[in-house]
Amino acid sequence: MIRGKKIWGRKRHVLVDTQGHLLAVKVLAADPSDQEGAKRLLEPVANKFPSIQVMWGDSHYGGELIDWVKEHLGWTVQTVKRPKVPKRGLLVPIGEEIDWDRLFPSGFTVLPKRWVIERTFAWITRVRRLARDHEGLPRSSEAFITLAMSRLMLTRLAPQIL
Repeated sequence: MIRGKKIWGRKRHVLVDTQGHLLAVKVLAADPSDQEGAKRLLEPVANKFPSIQVMWGDSHYGGELIDWVKEHLGWTVQTVKRPKVPKRGLLVPIGEEIDWDRLFPSGFTVLPKRWVIERTFAWITRVRRLARDHEGLPRSSEAFITLAMSRLMLTRLAPQIL
């Protein structure tokens, strides 16, 4: 009889700038909600980034988190949502043709602002050790993510000179 999963899960919560450069990272167990993870990521950085005014996140970072961020950090949270087909249809003038595939594409679509964080996660997983989470402690995983992104940013600032 199987009593539970043999592996444990982790969630990586990352705060990046508009270029995808790492500002903060928090690695947690998979059971807390994304909103709880965001709060634990953002609490320590409350006074570190005074120039931030707007934060983007996917729909998991909506709800009460929007009010919490406004109250504790003074930032505005905008959720990036995928366009959905309306349940009751659309009002369309008679004789007008609608390109449904353009309005509501199926499959993968690049969402505005969302690609920035997805690209950052791709950069992180290019580091062999971070492709899978083998670290025993979440702090170790956070440290290796910080090292990997620091190396990436430094090599972009000062390319290897020979």
